[in-house]
Amino acid sequence: MSIKENIAEIERQVPPDVKLVAVTKTKPIAMLQEAYDTGCKIFGENKAQEMVEKYEALPKDIQWHMIGHLQTNKVKYLAPFVSLIHSVDSLKVLKEINKQAKKNDRTIDCLLQIHIAEEDTKFGLSEEEVVDLLDSKEFDAMENVQVSGLMGMATWGVSDEQLRREFGGLRQLFEKLKEKETEKATMQVLSMGMSNDFPVALEEGSTMVRVGSAIFGARK
Repeated sequence: MSIKENIAEIERQVPPDVKLVAVTKTKPIAMLQEAYDTGCKIFGENKAQEMVEKYEALPKDIQWHMIGHLQTNKVKYLAPFVSLIHSVDSLKVLKEINKQAKKNDRTIDCLLQIHIAEEDTKFGLSEEEVVDLLDSKEFDAMENVQVSGLMGMATWGVSDEQLRREFGGLRQLFEKLKEKETEKATMQVLSMGMSNDFPVALEEGSTMVRVGSAIFGARK
């Protein structure tokens, strides 16, 4: 199937109030343009340099989401234009985002990445670390970041039952944090679900799915 047909098929499965992020990492500009021409306007990248190159080459009404692990020394490249950073997994990274956002006279939207998988290779904060971060004086002093929700990556290649456990746990934390929302930390976005598991993530309450191979084909 073509990119256009793939997007149409995914959109049939995704409710209208759920945002679809087309994961474009490693894909050539021509493929991204094809997705854009179909109506996709939110692209997710996991490497800062690749995102900058694509940002410069493509229409400026695209929303760029950083979905991969972000090193502090790469934040400055994204700060002028990134729409949402999904992968904030430490106070240190959030501080750097705040610093670079201030330099660019912007407020940058962020999601806190929660570790929900049974894999050590995945990044993310624990529930305790999230609460500590949101309650910290350092976060309180930040004026150029807005925490707007949570993101999580489930364990790869497991049963639907385990996926449900992992996504369900993240949803529970999301609801718990909703009860203590502040102006700077609101729980509006729950980013969970990728090509292999987004139907289960949707059933568990995801408001944003990150789909790559189901749109563009498997990465070579």
